[in-house]
This record gives sequence, C-alpha cells and structure tokens, in this order.
Amino acid sequence: MERILVSACLMGRRVRYDGGAKTSRDALLAEWREQGRLVPFCPEVEGGLPTPRPAAEIEGGAGGAAVLAGAARVLTTEGEDVTGAFMAGAQAALAVATSFGIKLAVLKEGSPSCGALSVYDGTFRGHRTPGQGVTTSLLELHGIRVFTEDHVAEAGAYLRALEA
Repeated sequence: MERILVSACLMGRRVRYDGGAKTSRDALLAEWREQGRLVPFCPEVEGGLPTPRPAAEIEGGAGGAAVLAGAARVLTTEGEDVTGAFMAGAQAALAVATSFGIKLAVLKEGSPSCGALSVYDGTFRGHRTPGQGVTTSLLELHGIRVFTEDHVAEAGAYLRALEA
C-alpha cells in the first residue's frame, strides 16, 4: 500500500502560523485516512518554528527552488530570517517521505513550505505568484509528486497509476 504525505493542517492539526488548522473535508482524503495511508506532517513545526508564529513569505515571491539554491530567503512580517527553519523542515519532510517510500504528497496551497502552484509574493499584502514552497520544491526534486488540497482527485489518479 502506497503511503501519502499530507499537510498536518489539512488533517485538523492546529499547526498553522496563526495557531489554526485548515481541515479538509475531501472524501478521498478521509478514505485514505481510514485506510491508514496518510502520514501527516508540518515542515514548519518540524523545522523548529512555534505555533502560533509570525507569518512568513519567500522574499520577492521567488519560490522554494530559489531558497534551496541560496538565492532567496524566507522572512517573517517582522523581517526575521527564518530560512533555516524552512530548510530544516523541508529536509525533515524528505526524510519522512523517504523512510515510508512515499511517492506522492497532498500539501496546503499557498504556504511558503507546501505551496505547489503558488506562494505569496513576499509583500505580506495577500498577493500570490506562481511558484512552489520550499518543501514542495525539495520533494519534487527527489521525484515525489505534490498535489494541492484542491487537486485530490488528480492525486487519486496518480495513486491508482502507481498501484497498477
């Protein structure tokens, strides 16, 4: 049985920067949870950040690949550089995924860690730009497909192909 890495906040865990969760009501995620496929994970908490914590964005909306390459930083609303925690969380996510043989993940869209299609642009004004978060970039670099909470059906199709 294939295991699936999933953002802990989507499973109802109160790990988001504001101390909240973004619990998903997706039926397929619920089915996978019942099957014991899901491995909930929050890279920001695992990287050492507290809950709650100041909001953070990738400077210039550069995306996770730029952070991994050392060309961009992750900064809080207060200007604190939290890049190290985001990098540590991404490495921890990869280690967990590797230990479970995980080939796919469903992560929270828009997050500077987990965004798969877009991240906030670094201005803290609520604007998004196309790109990936730090964890998503690292996972995809290692062949792990990442889907957003809005693309669980596509993740299901990918899972069926993996298990075929």
